[in-house]
Amino acid sequence: MRRMTDLLSGWQPAPAGFKHVVSVSLGNSKRNAREEINVLGQPFVLERLGTDGDSKKAAELFKQLDGRIDAFGLGGADLYVNADGRRYTFRNVKKLVANAKITPVLDGSGLKNTLERDAVAQLDPVLNWRTKRVLMVSAVDRFGMAEALAEHGADIVFGDLIFGLNIDRPIRNIQSLRQIARLALPPLTLLPQDWFYPTGDKQEHSVAGKGTRYYAWADIIAGDTHYAKRYAPEDLLGKTILTQTITEADRQWMKDRGVARLITTTPRMGSRNFATNVLEAFFVALSGKKEALSEQEYLHYIRQVGFKPEINEL
Repeated sequence: MRRMTDLLSGWQPAPAGFKHVVSVSLGNSKRNAREEINVLGQPFVLERLGTDGDSKKAAELFKQLDGRIDAFGLGGADLYVNADGRRYTFRNVKKLVANAKITPVLDGSGLKNTLERDAVAQLDPVLNWRTKRVLMVSAVDRFGMAEALAEHGADIVFGDLIFGLNIDRPIRNIQSLRQIARLALPPLTLLPQDWFYPTGDKQEHSVAGKGTRYYAWADIIAGDTHYAKRYAPEDLLGKTILTQTITEADRQWMKDRGVARLITTTPRMGSRNFATNVLEAFFVALSGKKEALSEQEYLHYIRQVGFKPEINEL
């Protein structure tokens, strides 16, 4: 077992009076960040600690930081997937976060179902979804966005089978996505999540090819940043990307491939756009509660803070 000094060497608690949110992520540590912000008069430290796919290290971080911060985010994995009114739990991820006994752990699933659904509606006057072809690289983990795109009339390909299970069958309507979610999620949540979602160094590796024609067909690429980048072809000239977690390196990657427009579902906080797990933990810490909020509570804080999608012409 690693000692705390090995895991938290150089780590600093938040200054007095600050609320502290830490995202423990299975993702690449190169994407780590620490920002100090002030929201509604309350200072915050928002922090990300990547473990490069090391689940044992992540579990130990949850143990060592438990009770020392205000809320955990869980990055690089989903604890829950909310799809078609049902919640599914990933068994191995539940074990991963079991060391957090005091501090609440938020994986972003609650916020995806509210903030991202709301963002699609806010973007309709700008994008006119009925005129757009959208490739959503993975939809079951962002069901709120998927349903909102369908409700606003976008021409959609959901890529869950293509990219997640290596089955070249596009899902073209929300009814089919619901059926597949009901059938596939119960057995899939029994498997290690890294079988179908990139963690650690895998996030930096491209496996372009099998989905190239769907990228070429689409006007807009929507969904998880790592998924969108992992399966993207070299040529994305003129495309729009709708996502959440963005670093400066991601922006440069998009410029290099010719992406015309980047839209994030929330504005930049400090130097970056944080993932939904960080923002969900932020809202829980802001509320002072020790558990996930209701959909109505998330929407209340989204309105209070003034979060809106951010459009960047590249």
